[in-house]
Amino acid sequence: MADSAKGSTETTLPVCGLVMPISAMDGYTEQHWADVKKIINEAIDPAQFIVRLVSDSDESGIIQKRIVQNLYDNDVVICDVSAKNPNVMFELGLRLAFDKPTIVIKDDLTNYSFDTSPIEHLGYPRDLRYGSVVQFKEKLFTKVKATYQAYKSDPAYSTFLKNFGEYRVPKLDQKEVSNEVFLTKMIQDLSAQLNSLRRDVRSYASSKSSEWANLDPKMISSARERVAEREISLQIRNYLASIGERADTEYLTPEQEAGAIDFLENIPSVRNVCGDPHFLRELVNRKVLPF
Repeated sequence: MADSAKGSTETTLPVCGLVMPISAMDGYTEQHWADVKKIINEAIDPAQFIVRLVSDSDESGIIQKRIVQNLYDNDVVICDVSAKNPNVMFELGLRLAFDKPTIVIKDDLTNYSFDTSPIEHLGYPRDLRYGSVVQFKEKLFTKVKATYQAYKSDPAYSTFLKNFGEYRVPKLDQKEVSNEVFLTKMIQDLSAQLNSLRRDVRSYASSKSSEWANLDPKMISSARERVAEREISLQIRNYLASIGERADTEYLTPEQEAGAIDFLENIPSVRNVCGDPHFLRELVNRKVLPF
């Protein structure tokens, strides 16, 4: 009962979206960004805000679509422009175009960008010194809370655009659709992801063909199995969508297994990555939930 009440409370909390690099670049390690993300999470009171990357979602789908939707929907967005990662700067531009509450942060070794310099930037030390980080965390939470309250209480609140004149802020249209349209769209999204995966696999195989010739056969078999498992997972979602079941899972009931195998055997991409029909059945069997 307590867990249910907690879940209900969390759904009513405002969301603080996070835009920041996550991969190693220009002398910054992946662990550095993980540490920065941890600091930001520790700074924001979990009883007042839900903090998550704008790329995160409870639903499956095209990641770019999810990012744009969250950039539009999130109540507040914190954007770390340290190192001026191109993806981060692009997502910051989108958020500013929506003219919704945005807080920009950066480390002390990153220069200001001309276009966004009018926006206040909260700074933190690149070496993440404890004393300075403690002060930064206090300032960040105060800023997030004050910005959110100002946005909720003042209809004319603007982070960026209205400082330069009158502009029409773009909106994302939302409309109700039938189950058939929703499932069709989901299948299209999954197919787009699959096509992207195929291109990556073909490109990698082409560029690395000479290297593969010298690889251990066991390594090749393991890599092939991983590719096949990803393909099977994607197509199982397509199958479930086609029969009107949940398409946000890749697992089957025992009753669905035979139908799924028939469905998968008719897909050329599945046959290409699996080859042997016995191997296909083995992979599908791994996706059957025990009951």
